[in-house]
Amino acid sequence: MDQPVKLSCRHVWKVFGDNAENLFTNGAAPSPDDLTSGNYIGAVRDACLDVHESEIFIIMGLSGSGKSTLVRCLTRLIDPTAGEVLFDGQDLMKVSEDELIDMRRHKMGMVFQHFALLPHKTVLGNVAFPLEVQGVDRKTREQRALEIIELVGLQGREGYYPRELSGGQQQRVGIARSLAVEPDVWFLDEPFSALDPLIRREMQDEFLRLQNVLRKTIVFITHDFDEAVRLADRIAIMKDGEIIQIGTPEELVLAPATDYVREFTRGIPRAKVLSARAVMTPKTRDSYVETIDANALIEELVGRAADMEKGSAFAVQNDSGEIIGELARETVIDLLTDASKDK
Repeated sequence: MDQPVKLSCRHVWKVFGDNAENLFTNGAAPSPDDLTSGNYIGAVRDACLDVHESEIFIIMGLSGSGKSTLVRCLTRLIDPTAGEVLFDGQDLMKVSEDELIDMRRHKMGMVFQHFALLPHKTVLGNVAFPLEVQGVDRKTREQRALEIIELVGLQGREGYYPRELSGGQQQRVGIARSLAVEPDVWFLDEPFSALDPLIRREMQDEFLRLQNVLRKTIVFITHDFDEAVRLADRIAIMKDGEIIQIGTPEELVLAPATDYVREFTRGIPRAKVLSARAVMTPKTRDSYVETIDANALIEELVGRAADMEKGSAFAVQNDSGEIIGELARETVIDLLTDASKDK
């Protein structure tokens, strides 16, 4: 990606067990036998990743895969047993506790599955609370909170208490509270998993709308691949504490690194993931009925393809307007029905 790196981890381990740090003497890394023989739990194992500025980076895996533990290491809510965590190039393992607290208050926003709203405070009080902790004066913090409340679609409910809100509205308050400090990096740990499917979908829409406005650097945890595909710029898939593969949704579907990743992606309709660029063929014609953007998703083209004559094709153009290939009508239809999914 062209964007600069905002957050990185290098060879991060989190091993639970007595004197686990002794496993890393002289820079060595423990083997699976070392962990088993010592009754250690390798919750995160040799994790390396880069999160770029303004991207939605999703970490996903089944329960127990290590995704939440990794994010807690990235924020130093828990300390890694070994490795480096770099925030704007600064190693978080080397900052003081006071510096770390200041970074969390001013540069990190966090949203968790359980909303943890303060029941005795109104929506306004909850959203303004992080600014109150920072020592911001009441007028300034409430003005900022009102701006964020409007941004997340809760204008008119600033005087409500959490018990008077629906689950989706409560989660919006949690999101607004995390945004009040204008964080550089926004961490979300399964923020929508407690919501029913309809509200969850609405919150995903709201999340994408906010990202289009705010352009935050986001680390998002989920175990739901449909959610990951819908939201992610890139995805890291974890299994047993290890990062198995990092890539765009398209890359994971087209080139799974392991059988485990292949199983993860098997149920995803390709039309939702693949772009015209990924499935186009070389240009063979002098004229086309219609020109499309190379980044357009196949599912966006289905209606237009259905209206085209058999044997026709789209011209595919890049950002500069240059025709770089063509996309056959039949390819779009096949991908819609997943006829070519396992070929």
